Amino acid sequence: MRAMSKGVLGAALAALVMLGAGTAAWATGEGSAGGIGDAATAEADLAHHGHVSLWDGRVGVWLVTRNHGPSDVADAAVRLAFSVPMAGGQELPPGCLWSSARVVSCRTGALTGGGAAGELALDLRTVGTPQELTVDVSTAWRAGGVDGNSFNDRHRVLVLATADPYVF
Repeated sequence: MRAMSKGVLGAALAALVMLGAGTAAWATGEGSAGGIGDAATAEADLAHHGHVSLWDGRVGVWLVTRNHGPSDVADAAVRLAFSVPMAGGQELPPGCLWSSARVVSCRTGALTGGGAAGELALDLRTVGTPQELTVDVSTAWRAGGVDGNSFNDRHRVLVLATADPYVF
């Protein structure tokens, strides 16, 4: 049953990401609004902030996704891409899935204008014990609104194996 629910979650998040590709084209004016109406002019400013730590072959990621608004976002997903592979067989929080050994995608859920999603916390094991790694944090998909300030939802963080929190 657990494998089946992971498969269903994976298929659902993959579908959301695929739909997001079409939404991004529409939001930038490259496609037709398809009768969506004034949603094309809605503005939602997503931002991801938190910190990453690396110690003894473990990576801790803590982040919060915020919508600075003014419009609501029906759903969104954040993508975390690591420069080193993670060890296999690790469980992820609900709403998250492995895209590859180096990439985790997590659904943030609906975000009201001026609202934030709950904190996402990951505790992962790396393959080996790297002395450093980078983490790319970005919005993988959002449902609704144009993000005129996409710079605050993309970060590249260099993390040294000091157990210190590297803030983004």
